[in-house]
Amino acid sequence: MRITSIETIRVAEFANLVWVRLTTDEGLTGIGETYFGPDATEAHIHGVVAPYLLGKDPRDINTHTDYMLGYLGRTGSSAEQRGRSATDIALWDLLGKSLGVPLYQLFGGKVRDRLPIYNTCANMNYNTKPAASHSTFDYGTGQGPARFDDTDAFLKRPVELAGSLLDMGITGMKIWPFDFLGSDVVDGNISTAGLRKGVAAFREIRKAYGDKIDLMCEMHAFWNLPSARRIIEALAEFEPSWVEDPVPLDQMSSLAALQASTPVLIGTGETLGGIGAYKSLIDAKGCGLVIYDVSWSGGIGNARKVAAMAEAAHLPVAFHDCTGPVVLAASTHLALATRNCFTQEIARAYYFTWYRDLVTDLPPVENGTITVSGKPGLGLELSPDLFKREDVKVKCSILE
Repeated sequence: MRITSIETIRVAEFANLVWVRLTTDEGLTGIGETYFGPDATEAHIHGVVAPYLLGKDPRDINTHTDYMLGYLGRTGSSAEQRGRSATDIALWDLLGKSLGVPLYQLFGGKVRDRLPIYNTCANMNYNTKPAASHSTFDYGTGQGPARFDDTDAFLKRPVELAGSLLDMGITGMKIWPFDFLGSDVVDGNISTAGLRKGVAAFREIRKAYGDKIDLMCEMHAFWNLPSARRIIEALAEFEPSWVEDPVPLDQMSSLAALQASTPVLIGTGETLGGIGAYKSLIDAKGCGLVIYDVSWSGGIGNARKVAAMAEAAHLPVAFHDCTGPVVLAASTHLALATRNCFTQEIARAYYFTWYRDLVTDLPPVENGTITVSGKPGLGLELSPDLFKREDVKVKCSILE
C-alpha cells in the first residue's frame, strides 16, 4: 500500500479549519484535521510533509511521525506541529480502515462504552473566523440559533443555560465570564469590581441548581499570577471541577506555584506541542488535569504517550474539542480507550449545527454521554456535499 495523493481542504465559512485527506493506491482514504494559522499549515503539509510521505506505506506511522518532527525537532503548537498533527490523525484513520477496525481497537480496546460529556459554552461562530489576534471580545455573541448561543447565555442568562443543559442530560458546563470584563482588566490585573462580576454567574447557577451540574472556568491565560490566584480563590466556594489555563504556559514555575497554593484543580496543556513540554508540565506539578489537543500537540500517537505520562503521575487527562468534527471523533476514540480520562468536551453549538454539515457521521451523543460507532478508523468521512460548496478550496499533491 502506498500513499498516492495528499489533499488539503478548506472552506471559507470555517476559515480556521484545514482538513488533510490521504489517498492510497488501494483506494483507501484517511482524514485528518487541524485549526488556526491555516495558510502556514497548508504550506507546510504540501511543502514538507507531502514530498516525504508520497509513495510511502501509510501504516508505518512511527517512522513517519519521527520524520515529520523535522530538523532540530520543531515543537510548540506551530504551523509545523499542526500540519504534523493533522497528518498523523489521517494516518491512524487509514490504519484502522486498512484493518477494518475502529480506532479504539488499535489502542487495545475501550475501557468504557460511553463517557460523560461537558459543554463548552461557545456560540456557533466561536473559533471559526481568522484574526490577527484572537480575542474573546469579538466572537459574535448574539448570532446564530438562539437555542445554542451559549456564550450570550452564560453572560446574560446563566441559570437558564444551566437548565437547558440539564434538560439534555449534560451535567457539566465550562464558561469564561472573566474574559468579558473590559475596563475592569488592565494588563492581566483584575479589579475587585471585575472579580465580583466574574463570579456572579457561578453564584447564580449554584444557587439555582446546587451540585446537580459541574462547573468549569476557562481563563484563556489572560492573567498574571496574583490575579489568577485571586480569581481561583474567589471561585473556590463554588467548587469548580477545574479552572483552565489561568496563566500563560510559558512559565511552568508559575503554574506550579498556583497549583500548590489551591486545592482547586488547574487544567492546562492544550496549546503545548510535543511530549517534552508535557513532561515538563507534569514534572513541575503545574496542574491537576492534563488537557491535550489532538490537532495541535502532535496527533494521536503523542496523545497516547501524554496520557500514559499523566497516568504514571496519577493525573487525569482530557481531550480538547472546540475545533472540528474530525478532532472530536479522534478525541472520543482516545477518551474511551484511556483509563485516566473521565470526561469528553463538546461544544453543542457546533455539534448540533455545522459539524453535521461537514462530515458523514459524528460520535453519537445521548443523555449527556458520548460514544463511537463500530465503523473502521475514525468512523466518518468528509461529506460529499462539502465539495459542492462554492467556498471550498482543495489543494492536492500527487505521486508522480
